[in-house]
Amino acid sequence: MMIPRQALSAVRERLTESPAVALIGPRQVGKTTLARAIADDLGQKAIYLDLEQALDRARLADPAAYFSLHADKLVVLDEIHRAPEIFSVLRGEIDARRRSGTPFGHFLVLGSAALPLLRQTSESLAGRIAYVEMTPLLVPEVSVGKAEAGHPRIGLPSPHRSLWLRGGFPSSYLAASDAASLRWRLAFIRSYLERDIPQFGIRVPAATLERFWTMLAHVHGGLLNAQQLAGSLGVAWHTANHYLNLMEDLLLIRRLKPYAANTAKRLVKSPKLYIRDTGLLHALLGLRTLEDLLAHPVVGASFEAVAIEALIAAMPDGAHAFFYRTQAGAEIDLVVDLGNTRFIAVEIKSSTAPSVSRGFHSGCEDLRPLAKLVVYPGQERFPMGANIEALPIQQAAALVASA
Repeated sequence: MMIPRQALSAVRERLTESPAVALIGPRQVGKTTLARAIADDLGQKAIYLDLEQALDRARLADPAAYFSLHADKLVVLDEIHRAPEIFSVLRGEIDARRRSGTPFGHFLVLGSAALPLLRQTSESLAGRIAYVEMTPLLVPEVSVGKAEAGHPRIGLPSPHRSLWLRGGFPSSYLAASDAASLRWRLAFIRSYLERDIPQFGIRVPAATLERFWTMLAHVHGGLLNAQQLAGSLGVAWHTANHYLNLMEDLLLIRRLKPYAANTAKRLVKSPKLYIRDTGLLHALLGLRTLEDLLAHPVVGASFEAVAIEALIAAMPDGAHAFFYRTQAGAEIDLVVDLGNTRFIAVEIKSSTAPSVSRGFHSGCEDLRPLAKLVVYPGQERFPMGANIEALPIQQAAALVASA
């Protein structure tokens, strides 16, 4: 299974800076593979426990004693949400190791949801734990041969086309065929609804969540109207918002917030909604092949999600992502806020012959970004005038990372 280089590097770096590291991400994204790779590199200096296994849970019948027995090792705790009582023990063990002169790299904990794990650790391990989010594979992490030809219509080389259609979950991306990939994704969706979500103590009927998830796929890339979703689903607004929070906690959707600039402009205040993995988006919409995708109205918003996920993952520490839109028509698909009124403005086009919209020019006049980018599904970087550059996703991500 492929291991995202960015996540692997981030975990290793955080282990040199923090007593504990929490690796969070959706199920089946490859967290266990990454953690095992780190443990294998350390050899006898690491121990791996899978808390879904009865034997490993039995080893932690007295967690304080077990951790003391392995005080000189990195302890990897997979599926940590199955034993939340361990968090209260970790604090004392971390402090004991600190006093013994080993301040960093004690524990690596893995969780399949963001906020449930954050809530469990925020108080008991405050100041003692760092967080790394592991996403499905992204375009910059998928290598392309120098002679790799692009698609005649969309320009992307074959590995990137597959990633766009199938999404970045390794088992889906690496499947033997598009049909096999789709079968995996449909099974993943069913398993998430029927098995994984209930494990977090969430009691929502699987059929209701599946319908809601599919509704979100149909509004992908658009402004979120929770009241309208609630009406379509036949539930109260606060119930629909609860479902949205749940899907966001599980790292399955992204609500991209509007940028609240200090201007006299009338700004759009609703967030934009994205299914974070395009493979899941296409499965929910019944899109089986690349040709199905290219003929579907979601094609532009789907490519937008591929680019946005890659660029957000590349942002330097402390940066924030927004979109910008005014009632007068100024619009920037992605604003990377680097702090100190420094911005990168990004327009995303699914055409190999991109053009710059009037709304993008207007938005840049409002924000005055330090860089203006048009991300498109081609393989060349070229100027477009007015200090705007067109470039592929992987080059744009590198530029954002170095900003």
